Amino acid sequence: MSLEENFLNILLDAIKTDRLVLPTLPEVALRIREAVEDPDVSAHKLADVIASDAALSARLIKVANSPLLRGRVVIDNLQMCITRLGITFVRNLATGLAMEQMFQATSEFVDTRMRRSWEHSIEVASISHVLAKHYAGLKPDQATLAGLTHEIGILPILTIAEGNPALLEDEDALDRIITQLHPQIGTAILTAWEFPAELCNVPTDYLNFGREHNGPADYADAVCVANLQSYADTDHPLASINWADVPAFAKLGLPTDVEIHEVDGIAEDIEEARTLLS
Repeated sequence: MSLEENFLNILLDAIKTDRLVLPTLPEVALRIREAVEDPDVSAHKLADVIASDAALSARLIKVANSPLLRGRVVIDNLQMCITRLGITFVRNLATGLAMEQMFQATSEFVDTRMRRSWEHSIEVASISHVLAKHYAGLKPDQATLAGLTHEIGILPILTIAEGNPALLEDEDALDRIITQLHPQIGTAILTAWEFPAELCNVPTDYLNFGREHNGPADYADAVCVANLQSYADTDHPLASINWADVPAFAKLGLPTDVEIHEVDGIAEDIEEARTLLS
């Protein structure tokens, strides 16, 4: 049995027997969620929780003042920020931004791979945000969170791989393992984090390019299209997918011959969203 097959079997067995150690949300994200779940939460109370993380506080205020929201009054404190964005928006955005600290490792190779995944997640989240805003009738903050978490299943795989130096030397084998397993691990993580069902299915559904479903577009559709758009004009294998064969485009009401980065106004929104998330 090859090293790749052995590692794959170990992971599959850990998944089947619920022994796979899943990452936990950063503490600040958990505190924010707990505060938001309090029916009596106020902007003042939530601001006190977020204020414990100065960097996160600054980034949320920056978002509230961004051209994406186009507010007329300059926001200079967290309470005003929460009032403008709304408690649910702040929870989703803060959760997504806090996750960045999870995409780090001790070895240089794994750290590089994790950061590459996070950068791609930012790109997909930025496009998902704009698709939700301009096309899909979905909530932009929820779409952003869906984009930021669509590859979350990569984390446990890379963490375990970090303890198997021989596997790290065969990047192609590692890529095949990630491709095969990260979707179901991602859904397991989001389920363990008690994310809404409409987000939990994203890791397993966004790569199903022939996916058909009843009803309007959902967040898996948005991430599916955003992911494909992110690889347009590259040498990535997904750049060869024929968009005309992907039902998600029709669900979103987006023509399959439109490269969203080239649409005036929308391209600027994507860049602004990317800047805010970076």
